[in-house]
Amino acid sequence: MTFKRPYSAGLAALAVGLFAATAAYAEPTVNKGDNAWMLTSTVLVLLMTIPGLALFYGGLVRTKNMLSVLMQVFYTVCIVIILWALYGYSLAFTGGSDFIGGFSKAFLMGVTPDSKAATFSVDANISELVYVCFQMTFAAITPALIVGSFAERMKFSAVALFIPLWVTLIYFPIAHMVWYWAGPDAISDAVKALAAAGDAAAKTAAQAKLDEVNADAGWVFKKGAIDFAGGTVVHINAGIAGLVGALLIGKRTGYGKDLMAPHSLTMSMIGASLLWVGWFGFNAGSNLEASGGAALAMTNSFVATAAAALSWMFAEWIIKGHPSVLGAISGAVAGLVAVTPAAGYAGPMGAIVLGLVVGVVCLFFCTVVKNALGYDDSLDVFGVHCVGGIVGALGTGILVNPALGGTGIMDYTAGKIADYDFTAQMISQCWGVGTTLVWSGIGSAILYKVVDVIVGLRANVETEREGLDITEHTERAYNM
Repeated sequence: MTFKRPYSAGLAALAVGLFAATAAYAEPTVNKGDNAWMLTSTVLVLLMTIPGLALFYGGLVRTKNMLSVLMQVFYTVCIVIILWALYGYSLAFTGGSDFIGGFSKAFLMGVTPDSKAATFSVDANISELVYVCFQMTFAAITPALIVGSFAERMKFSAVALFIPLWVTLIYFPIAHMVWYWAGPDAISDAVKALAAAGDAAAKTAAQAKLDEVNADAGWVFKKGAIDFAGGTVVHINAGIAGLVGALLIGKRTGYGKDLMAPHSLTMSMIGASLLWVGWFGFNAGSNLEASGGAALAMTNSFVATAAAALSWMFAEWIIKGHPSVLGAISGAVAGLVAVTPAAGYAGPMGAIVLGLVVGVVCLFFCTVVKNALGYDDSLDVFGVHCVGGIVGALGTGILVNPALGGTGIMDYTAGKIADYDFTAQMISQCWGVGTTLVWSGIGSAILYKVVDVIVGLRANVETEREGLDITEHTERAYNM
């Protein structure tokens, strides 16, 4: 069984405690409350993408490209859902290697209404189909985020080819590396077998089995990096891919000369608000149980987001002399991005500090850095998602410290919260950030080049000037 929390420490400790209480193994049962919460969370994450992200992005482009953005996001969701069911779930969440899973659950083989997936409590499971769908929505939103970086200039045929290639070769491996491990029930069984071993030979065999279970995990996971809900897997992954795309495809025609203001900040405000609502499924749902951990993730998703929105807004007010709606909603999204990896680890006060920091940092990258380097990341996917994800991933390594109100990380050998080691944890976090940047950055560059050779990446100048809505889809967003 598999599930997504990037460390297994506390679970083995939990397994030890369970064995001390009873030596009899009970078949894991499905908790109906947890199941209901995960069903709800799954729908909330879909809400983030369609309509949330689609409207947020759509309002930020010019009228003539509104439908093209909506179509690209909607297509992404549909194609990824199919690929996830065919082989994505199997590649991401089965054993195989440190870098990618296998095909044992391709076409959802063996996944039935009765099969189970582990939560974070030994012997308390949810329905595996619910877990499949929950992770499916994560896989769908991640490449959809990339769309914002090359909005208004990439051909739909190029998007249609790039997305399935990217999700297969970039997202599935990263998800496996960061989130896959054998799960608490496998650890529990191995711990019980070791405790029950009667002689030296049996103990040696049982210890070897426990070592095998602990080794059955993704590469980044085994480096000790913690990522509660996707700072690396989703945001850094998509953000760096977006930057690479923006650089390779080039600037929009007229960039820096023509007015390219958002055509409907009202629509973007609605989209950003739907993102915030849906993000509770994203973060609190990643706890996989309707427990105190979900409550902590929900609280942090409230306070960090509000802090980042205020941070960006007031910083912009000080610098430019006026607060803007675009700044406030951009700050809110940056806060959501940053708190994603920290949602279940940081205390609420730490989450507020994280929000305050990321609002200013992302504003700096979306204005000063972007203008200085001159790249055309249309909707600031890099500046908000990649930069915000890096701030969040590194910040998680700090805020998990119990001395700062964090939850700490369980030492599953000692059965208690491990002593916090700042240096070791930050090195682990850097492994997660660096691996994602390299894998996605280099891999995405190769995929863009492949797509360019096959169908071409960019619409021609005439098509771009007329707008992708009418030229690519023969439709208009507004007929007045």
